[in-house]
Amino acid sequence: MTALPHHVRIVEVGPRDGLQNEKTFLPTATKIELIDRLSDTGLQTIETTSFVSPKWVPQLADAADVYVAIRKKTGARYPVLVPNLQGYDRARAVGVAEIAVFTAASEAFNRKNINASIDESIERFTPVIERAKVDGVAVRGYVSTVLGCPYQGEVPVADVVRVAKRLHDLGCYEVSLGDTIGIGTPAKAKSMLAAVAEHVPVSALAVHFHDTRGQALANILACLELGVAVIDSSVSGAGGCPYARGATGNVASEDVVYMLQGMDIETGIDLSKLIETGRWLSSQLNRINNSKVGLAVA
Repeated sequence: MTALPHHVRIVEVGPRDGLQNEKTFLPTATKIELIDRLSDTGLQTIETTSFVSPKWVPQLADAADVYVAIRKKTGARYPVLVPNLQGYDRARAVGVAEIAVFTAASEAFNRKNINASIDESIERFTPVIERAKVDGVAVRGYVSTVLGCPYQGEVPVADVVRVAKRLHDLGCYEVSLGDTIGIGTPAKAKSMLAAVAEHVPVSALAVHFHDTRGQALANILACLELGVAVIDSSVSGAGGCPYARGATGNVASEDVVYMLQGMDIETGIDLSKLIETGRWLSSQLNRINNSKVGLAVA
C-alpha cells in the first residue's frame, strides 16, 4: 500500500458518457450550459461530447456545435470521444485538442458493441492515434468491462492487462479502466489495478466505476490505496451504457468529491457548485438525482 494521493484529478464524463444513454434529449443550448456550469466548479477535465455516428448515438449528434460554443477555461481540458479517422477529422475541424479512443477487455462485449474483436477495434483507431501524434493531439484510452461482461461473464485479468498495456504502448498518455456494468467489489478492483500497474505506470492509469450495485465509492477507495490519482465520474450520476443492459450510471461526481474532501485529498472543485449543477441537470433530464450527496445536502 502506498500513501494516498494528496491531489486527485476528476475526469467529468457527464456530458458524454452520462448523456449518451439518457432517454431525455437535451437541446444543444442546455448541453453547452451544462459544460459551462461544470467549468465554473473548478473541474480541470470535462469530457465534452462524442464524434461518433449520430445513427448510433443520436443524443450527441450536435457534437460540433456544442464544442465550438462552450467557454473553454485556460488550463482546463475538453476531450472528446472519437471512434475512427472520420470522427477524428470532424473533431479536428472544430479545434479539438484532446481525444479519447475506446475498446473493451471482453471479446464478447466488443462484438456486441462495435462488431469487431479487441484486436480489430484497436486496428481501427491505431491510425487515429498516429494522426494525433503528428498533430500534437493528446490521446486518452478507455478499456471497458475490466471486472466483468454482460455477455461473457468473467473477464480474465490477463486480458485487461494486455489491452491496457497495448493502449499505453500505442501512445495513450492515460488509460481509464472501466467497470462498465458495476459488478466489481473492492478486493477485485484492487487486484485488477495492481496487475495492470505491473505493466502500465499507476500515474498513467485512471479508474471508471459504475454504481450499479452500490460498490463504486468502495472500489475507488481501494484503488486510491494503490496510488491511482485520476477518477472518472459523472455529475448527478448520469448515464449508463447503451450496450450493457442493466448498467446504471457512473458514480456521481458529487459523491466522489465529498469523499475525497473528507479524506483531506484536494480536487480543486467547489462542491457546492457541483451539487447545484447536478440538481439542475436532474431537473433538465426530468429524473431523480442519483447523487447521494446531492439529495442529502440542503
